[in-house]
Amino acid sequence: MDLNDITFEIRGAAFSVHNELGPGLLESVYESSMAYELIRSGLKVRTQVPLPVIYKEIKLELGFRIDLLVEESVIVEIKSVDLIHDVHKKQLLTYLRLSKKKVGLLINFNSMKLVEKETIIRIVN
Repeated sequence: MDLNDITFEIRGAAFSVHNELGPGLLESVYESSMAYELIRSGLKVRTQVPLPVIYKEIKLELGFRIDLLVEESVIVEIKSVDLIHDVHKKQLLTYLRLSKKKVGLLINFNSMKLVEKETIIRIVN
């Protein structure tokens, strides 16, 4: 399965979760629901994956966590905020860079509708 196929499945799961639950819940609810949908569709999913920072030769365990790692290749960062800000995009880009992954999806469930490029944002490293 290539990255585009994986991100297609992730977007489908996001629409399913949003249609069922709507906006206004905690990020943890959306994260668990997304994991359930993705596993149900046959994808490998890990939640709250620790992400250390390597500084020179020292591994720093600083508490960074990837919300969802799908098929060991796509990072999903889940938000439930009024607006997506640049800091959210930079956070995902940093996670991609630190983990050496190429593609991530930033999904904001706190919206009346999920809309590509507004509430579902694809970030490429």
